[in-house]
Amino acid sequence: MELHLRTGTPDDAAACGRIIFEAFGKISRQHNFLTDFPKVEIAIVLASMLLAHPKFYCAVAELDGRIAGSLFMEERSIISAIGPLTVDPAVQDRSIGRQLMSDALRRAESQRAAGVRLVQTAYHARSLSLYTKLGFDSREELACFAGTAPGIAIPGREVRPASEADVEVCNNLCRRIHGFDRGHELHDAIHQETAAVVEYAGRITGYATPLAYFGHAVAETNDDMAALIAAAKAYGPGFLVPVRNGDLMRWCLAHGLRVTQVLTLMTFGIYQEPGGVWIPSISY
Repeated sequence: MELHLRTGTPDDAAACGRIIFEAFGKISRQHNFLTDFPKVEIAIVLASMLLAHPKFYCAVAELDGRIAGSLFMEERSIISAIGPLTVDPAVQDRSIGRQLMSDALRRAESQRAAGVRLVQTAYHARSLSLYTKLGFDSREELACFAGTAPGIAIPGREVRPASEADVEVCNNLCRRIHGFDRGHELHDAIHQETAAVVEYAGRITGYATPLAYFGHAVAETNDDMAALIAAAKAYGPGFLVPVRNGDLMRWCLAHGLRVTQVLTLMTFGIYQEPGGVWIPSISY
């Protein structure tokens, strides 16, 4: 059977969403974990949103004219971020995932991305092996926390919705921690009314876009981050905390949140060790 790669279109949403649902469901059941997509409709909605977004690249793999897999790559900053990458379980073991990944790396190079990142599910050994072979390095172990937001106040911290007037301060904070900003994501979150900032002593000391799978957060201290976590309305499937941040992990556990799985942040290209408190999205 002949494999063909092409750019995805909004018309591909149903087929890509179905494969996302089936691929995630199969691997999670094999390892006795809950799937990230309990209903096919959720996966289709995600695929529809990403295919319609001008800052996401989508590669679709076809076998004899039928969609067999897809890869999405975010291009909202100098760092490109891959995910989700899925292959129809019925046609796995035919190097489709490798070819989609190779296409994404060529795309990132053509767009002059400074680096490429992804978050890999730790129990999925095959994807870890593939990404490592393609040149990705494992940088950080992440714990996914889920549960009900504590809804408590952190002394001295005030959390409020973010506005356009906050963007430059937030971008500067992100640059200090990561070496680059994620301003386009912040703008999107502000327009969606999901972004928040935390203030201490009259100045912004952290922000979130929001605390959820597809949001990220940066802060000066663990107290600032705890304030953002506590004030969140909901986490969806969860948010990711670097395992090395034991103090923040313990705070989450002490306030009723639970670890549901462990993931790995992987990078290709430039990487700067973060210089503050941070929470990545499911992409990076």
